[in-house]
Amino acid sequence: MSIRADEISSLLKQQIENYQSEIEVNDVGTVIRVGDGIAVAHGLENVMAGELLEFENGVMGMAQNLEENTVGIIILGPFTDIREGNEVRRTGRIMEVPVGEELLGRVVNPLGQPLDGMGPVETGKTRPIESPAPGVMDRKSVHEPLQTGVKAIDSLIPIGRGQRELVIGDRQTGKTAIAIDTIINQKDEDMICIYVAIGQKESTVAGVVETLRQHGALDYTIVVTASASQPAPLLYLAPYAGVSMGEEFMYNGKHVLVIYDDLTKQAAAYRELSLLLKRPPGREAFPGDVFYVHSRLLERAAKLSDDKGAGSLTALPFIETQAGDISAYIPTNVISITDGQIFLQANLFFSGVRPAIDAGLSVSRVGGSAQIKAMKKVAGTLRLDLASYRELEAFAQFGSDLDEATQAKLNRGARTVEVLKQGLHQPLSVEKQVFILFALTKGFLDDIEVSDISRFEQEMYTFLEHNNNDLLKSIKETGNLADDDAMKQAITEFKKSFQAS
Repeated sequence: MSIRADEISSLLKQQIENYQSEIEVNDVGTVIRVGDGIAVAHGLENVMAGELLEFENGVMGMAQNLEENTVGIIILGPFTDIREGNEVRRTGRIMEVPVGEELLGRVVNPLGQPLDGMGPVETGKTRPIESPAPGVMDRKSVHEPLQTGVKAIDSLIPIGRGQRELVIGDRQTGKTAIAIDTIINQKDEDMICIYVAIGQKESTVAGVVETLRQHGALDYTIVVTASASQPAPLLYLAPYAGVSMGEEFMYNGKHVLVIYDDLTKQAAAYRELSLLLKRPPGREAFPGDVFYVHSRLLERAAKLSDDKGAGSLTALPFIETQAGDISAYIPTNVISITDGQIFLQANLFFSGVRPAIDAGLSVSRVGGSAQIKAMKKVAGTLRLDLASYRELEAFAQFGSDLDEATQAKLNRGARTVEVLKQGLHQPLSVEKQVFILFALTKGFLDDIEVSDISRFEQEMYTFLEHNNNDLLKSIKETGNLADDDAMKQAITEFKKSFQAS
């Protein structure tokens, strides 16, 4: 078969006419050093701080150190296959995470990739992991309570929506239990919860997820986890990923609770990165920059003004202390950033006072603004009662002859401690809390044996639900104490049947 010359020339002309010139410029660098979750690359002259970079094996990285001839990159994934001489290229995107309602009920890593085996997360929106905190004029004062369901917290150290409240204590003193109870208690409270697990064992995280699932709390919760086996960069980025996911809801007028469990491990991961990247000492390097690492994270918690949609983001950062030393570097850092702290004491925990909250060292700088009026009324004297009890308890050990007033204070204090005890994963609605604290402060428990108080409490709730549900409903709906006489009468009626049994 022969092809004529004019056919060939017409084909060539057609090709030339349809040719579109697309020049794509790729900024590519070369890895010159790699190890322990970081890489140093030559080239990449126009790279931006915090930009996502892609290694030739598909693993992502983030530009962290921008130096004269090199770029320090933290590697966001397995780094064992990255070698010196490998290519690394820019993506043109600042580090971002997927956000949106599609994440609810899912367990993801700090890059938003699913870890729960339930298929990909189909979300069309992303947010940069670093973004400016809302300004002064975009905020309004914290005034709505965030009910944790924990009597000792809601009465003594109340948390408001938009607050930052530090939970601090030694390991194994019940910090995570407070987080889980708080999440469980948000059922039907129109609150989205984000639990960020940093540097924990995968089995521990699996246990938390299963507990949330059993209590029906996973439906409104996102779990972000960077486990102990992950590279340090993921542990460092996990809290920022969590708060970015929360901000998406906050700026849409919703209420969010973000729990960082715990920031001590994030600080250790960041220190590791700093040392590997050979950051210079001074204000911008360890230890000075750990303050900035945590402050730029926690400042993003806010109660937004009505003009901005009135959403809120509440932060509960956790810090682990060594032998109860809250004056160490990182604990004092985070105490100075937050609006109060809940201090869990090992001695109380091991003596059976759980939750082991030390009322003397714990404080909420929002205070009564984050309580309903009914709770404010009944909890007014609790802190004083507890403080004087602890003082007298130590004093009473040395003397047997105590006057009646001292004996009464000791009795009331012992009953206060007993009432504030609470079982694991048994958060309590605010109206029931108000009732038992009303009974305590009005002296109804003074003649009940301390060993019977827990039973008294449980049976009283059952009695109220069947006979005086209108009183509970009134406290829940109005936020005010129901009629004093009616409450006293209800408790008196119950006491008759309790003593009879």
